[in-house]
Order: sequence, then structure tokens, then C-alpha cells
Amino acid sequence: MWVEFFEAFMLICFGSAWPFAIAKSWRCRVAKGKSPIFLVIILTGYISGICAHFWREFSPVVFLYGLNATMVAIDLWLVLHFQRNPHRLPLKG
Repeated sequence: MWVEFFEAFMLICFGSAWPFAIAKSWRCRVAKGKSPIFLVIILTGYISGICAHFWREFSPVVFLYGLNATMVAIDLWLVLHFQRNPHRLPLKG
């Protein structure tokens, strides 16, 4: 019980940063300062967490892993997209 609570709390804390990272990538439209390799490592970690829950007793915490993995994948896609299209200007405002 407590293990799942703390695991969920950790995922919520880590996951709360990803919407801000995605918003910054979208708003700035520049990949400078963001490492695709780092994002792939983080994504791999979340996927490993999902796999761990399928090989032991399933827990609803797996949905938090999935949510975080989805947000990291979105940020990774944005970084790769803006690396390939470096001449796009940032949004005004």
C-alpha cells in the first residue's frame, strides 16, 4: 500500500514538470538546450516501469508511467521536429 503511494507520488512530482517542458518547446520552437538522448533515456525508464508492473502484480500506478511516457514522447517529438526545422521563428507574445 505505502510503496504504491510513494511510487505514485514520485511519478506525480516528476510528471508535473513535463507539461511545462512541452509548453516551452512549443512556445520557443527551438530545440537548443534540449537533449534528445536525455529524453530517450527518460522515456526508456518510464517504459521499463510499465514493463515491471506487467511482470509483477499489476497496479494502477502503471497509468501514471504511461502518462509521463506520453508527455516525454511529445516533448521528444517537438525537439526532433524543431531540430529538423531550425528556421522556424518563435511565436510572438
